[in-house]
Amino acid sequence: MKVTLEQIDSLRERANVSYQDAKEALEKFEGDIVDALVYLEKEKKVKASKKAEGKSDFWERIKGIIRKGNKAKLQIRNESRIVLNIPLNLAIVITIFATHIAILGLVLTLLTKHNIRIEKSNGEDFEVNKVFDKMASAVNTMKTESRQEKPNLEKKTEE
Repeated sequence: MKVTLEQIDSLRERANVSYQDAKEALEKFEGDIVDALVYLEKEKKVKASKKAEGKSDFWERIKGIIRKGNKAKLQIRNESRIVLNIPLNLAIVITIFATHIAILGLVLTLLTKHNIRIEKSNGEDFEVNKVFDKMASAVNTMKTESRQEKPNLEKKTEE
């Protein structure tokens, strides 16, 4: 009897085996899926699926996000060098547990003309860097405008 692709796919789904193993088992038992399954179990070729092993897609996604966060870096740079270079996950933990320190660090970074960058493991920038650039530009504009207004205030007090 000739084994069909549908039978092979069915056996592969149930036993989580390769096409070759499924085909050989089905040929040996003339297309009987139940006998082929029993044979594969006796031969210990049946592999448990990920869900049967207790692994869920949710936890796999969480692990993937954590791995990416460990590879990505938060960098604070001035014109000549990198001042701070830490994994993004560490920056997130600091922000959660020491929010006041993170906010103070952000303000000081912007006021001292440092740049904040988040880089992927391959050196590419994240889109959020555009937001950091806009924030830095706005702070620098405010600083420049406030310096220009101070002499005007002094002249008014002298009059």
